[in-house]
Amino acid sequence: ITVSWLEHSPLYDVIKKAAEAKHKLIITTDHGTIKVNNPVKIVGDRNLNSNLRYKTARGLSYNSKEVYTVKQPKDANLPTLKLSAEFVFCREQDFFVYPNNFNHFVNLYNNTFQHGGISMEELLIPYIELQPK
Repeated sequence: ITVSWLEHSPLYDVIKKAAEAKHKLIITTDHGTIKVNNPVKIVGDRNLNSNLRYKTARGLSYNSKEVYTVKQPKDANLPTLKLSAEFVFCREQDFFVYPNNFNHFVNLYNNTFQHGGISMEELLIPYIELQPK
């Protein structure tokens, strides 16, 4: 499927033209996604962001053994959105779910692909450097 997609995409023409012109070509992409399958309960106010893999707010309630927490955002070069707001990140294949309608949202988001959190797929940015022959 991937080869077929490439051969029929505009990118393939760009790669061929760059090779003919003897240009070095660097191709990169956005970070990846991760398939989530383990719900983690979190409680916060109505102003929480909607991302399923990280939250930032004041007064979050969660099991600290299930998440990676940054209490001082500036120490991790993260933006300080509100005074005393912290960042909480999911690990591995986890995703955040609120206790209200817990089962509904677990069924809705279980086995979906999500951005955010702390995983190799999210932290590494793939690239390839192509040299013409």
